[in-house]
Amino acid sequence: MSRLIFFRYSILMIFTLFFLKANAQDPKYPAELTVDQHGKGNYKTIQEAVNSVRDLGEKEVKILVKNGTYKEKLIIPSWKTNITIIGESTDQTIITFDDYSEKKNTVKDAFGNEKFSTYTSYSVLIQGNDCHLENLTIINAAGRVGQAVALHVEGDRFIARNCKILGNQDTLYAATENSRQYYLNCYIEGTTDFIFGKATAVFQECEIKSLSDSYVTAAATSKNQRFGFVFLNCKLTADNSVAKVYLGRPWRPFAKTAFLNCDLGKHIINVGWNPWKGDKMFPDKEKTTFYAEYKSTGEGASPKTRLDWSKQLSDQEAKQYTIKNIFNGTDHWNPTTKN
Repeated sequence: MSRLIFFRYSILMIFTLFFLKANAQDPKYPAELTVDQHGKGNYKTIQEAVNSVRDLGEKEVKILVKNGTYKEKLIIPSWKTNITIIGESTDQTIITFDDYSEKKNTVKDAFGNEKFSTYTSYSVLIQGNDCHLENLTIINAAGRVGQAVALHVEGDRFIARNCKILGNQDTLYAATENSRQYYLNCYIEGTTDFIFGKATAVFQECEIKSLSDSYVTAAATSKNQRFGFVFLNCKLTADNSVAKVYLGRPWRPFAKTAFLNCDLGKHIINVGWNPWKGDKMFPDKEKTTFYAEYKSTGEGASPKTRLDWSKQLSDQEAKQYTIKNIFNGTDHWNPTTKN
């Protein structure tokens, strides 16, 4: 072998070894973990698995959760990113807890409070970016005792697929302004304001079930956001005893909520929306709120009787409600495609 060929071969080997080392999975931080409460996986609790994931990891880590009921107040903090939790089966892989607002806590929180609030009542809290949930049931089992959040999401680029999110008042808190959230083929149930918050969130092909006469949504969209809560091809259902439900009421004055091509049950009231009068801080929210529908179907669809400050979208306006457009950002995030 000539010196030149040997030199080139050596350089190639060095680069190959460097590439393999750079892309090899650190054995301390595997790309896949298994949780089994019977001890047949890497961990017995989901929280232990989350805690073991590399801080600010740039590669996806899958946590596979075996069937079972996991009574955990699960937290994915902001420094735990790119985590996907996948249940063995939606109906049999259950995360549940039972905190609620005003429930006494055994220790004071960071603000000195001895009681839980709406914002600390969650069963699952997700603060890390790029976290995904699949095939899971998440429950707040506190019952009808006031605000009791099942799932609280603050992280950006969040996805939930084939999940059930169960509770009563304030079931799903889609929390922060800079959070984009996508729910596909999910089942969400509750009583009052059970989908609420400030995030830009899309619910596609989901079933939204009302358990009492009340309100489905309570958006708190900011003035800076183009979209708030968007429901695409969803089905709104209710318990047999439920007869008077509003599509939403504005938690904050620039609330934005739109239902496109949704099947609305007969429990949806003819006026559709509620202005949330009686809020002393924001007394005239209907002047700045944006509530819209497009081609609603079902017994609850009644465009001619909706409140006059709500809107029926035109065909041209409805074209703006694409996943790509709603979630548009400098990162060009689109949860329906591989980025």
